[in-house]
Amino acid sequence: MRVRIRLLDTRPLHGSRAFRDLWIGTSASQLGGQIANVAVLAQVWDLTGSPVGTGAIGLATGLPMVLFGLIGGTLADAVDRRAVVRATTAGQVLAAAGLCTQALADNRSVLLLLALVAVGTSCSALGAPARRTFPVRLLPGDQVAAGLALTNVSFQAAMLAGPAMAGLLIARWGFPAAYAVQAMATAVSMLAVIRLPAVRPEGTVAAGGRRRPERGGWRFVLRRPTLWGSMATDLSATLLAMPIALFPLVNEIRFGGDPRTLGLFLSAVAVGGITAGLLSGTVTRWRRGGLVQLCAAGVWGLALACFGLAGPLWLALGCLAVAGAADTVSVVTRGALVQCETPDAYRGRVSSMEHVIGVAGPELGNFRGGLLASATSAPFSLALGGLSAVLVVAAVAAVNAPLRAYRTPPAAAKATAPDVAAVQAAAGQGS
Repeated sequence: MRVRIRLLDTRPLHGSRAFRDLWIGTSASQLGGQIANVAVLAQVWDLTGSPVGTGAIGLATGLPMVLFGLIGGTLADAVDRRAVVRATTAGQVLAAAGLCTQALADNRSVLLLLALVAVGTSCSALGAPARRTFPVRLLPGDQVAAGLALTNVSFQAAMLAGPAMAGLLIARWGFPAAYAVQAMATAVSMLAVIRLPAVRPEGTVAAGGRRRPERGGWRFVLRRPTLWGSMATDLSATLLAMPIALFPLVNEIRFGGDPRTLGLFLSAVAVGGITAGLLSGTVTRWRRGGLVQLCAAGVWGLALACFGLAGPLWLALGCLAVAGAADTVSVVTRGALVQCETPDAYRGRVSSMEHVIGVAGPELGNFRGGLLASATSAPFSLALGGLSAVLVVAAVAAVNAPLRAYRTPPAAAKATAPDVAAVQAAAGQGS
């Protein structure tokens, strides 16, 4: 029994057919997305031969993620969330088919390619907040973290396998094959969503069958210490210590710029994440989710500070693996806490905030790290950023007793929310 507790908690897959369908579809979509990411990067480089062109991919994905992610949060609190995810997943299937078609037609317009990428990203971002609310509605409260851990493991596996599969597909059959696999994977996700039960927002329904979502999503988060503390912990960890942008410079300074070493940096993070996911049964059964997230975020910052100072390659890779494991633990516990602590009337909008922080934090963190490294050095930027993240996380822990004391719902409880009137009063919106 003790051994089983330490392994990946698969209770959600056995106990909920709806969650199992969702997980299969999400896993397929994640793998297809990783394949498409490599194909888009390679095709844009083939068309432009310019780092400006490949950098434009970030604009085509980042801006729609932020804009439509926020819109999707409001939408998810107003209508049936399953309908939102069905419609947006259908849009992703069409966008993937469009990418495949343009590759078959030997498209030479980078603007068309980026436009299709932006359409697919917009659909994904619009449905992301609604999709994030599914595990907490489909699973008992004590299994939400386990469900998120399963999803994270499939994501980490896709990060490892997807790029390699993309390289093989492109080398043998060209860009159309890679995009065709993405389209088929997204279609699998669509079939899984069709089978889900209706997931309507809980609360008062207005005329016409639509809820008028209460105002004050941001105010509600700021008045709920567990929520703002959890999000602040994640934002400080990624904003201050994100290392990806500095990998090439560290590789050049310490390891001769060998591209194989650069690949090992990225793989080490993913290996750490997958290992933590496969051994996440212990973490997902701990009910002190807030304390676990705080500790994991602190380990993340400390591991990256050590990476900045590490000399031997084995030590550098070990630090990155520890950071990847800590990141997985932090992501899983934060996701479970946010979903369980948020009343259903607010889950769409709060999920959109979590989504935007998860997207913007790493990107801004990479930018911050690059600026500091250009003014000083990569090791200094990594060490200072990692230690700063540890200090900020410690400050959040010191001032936020509710987050430190937070406990996930017990096994018998569904992760449900207070009624809408109580939520409005808590957020200062009651009449």
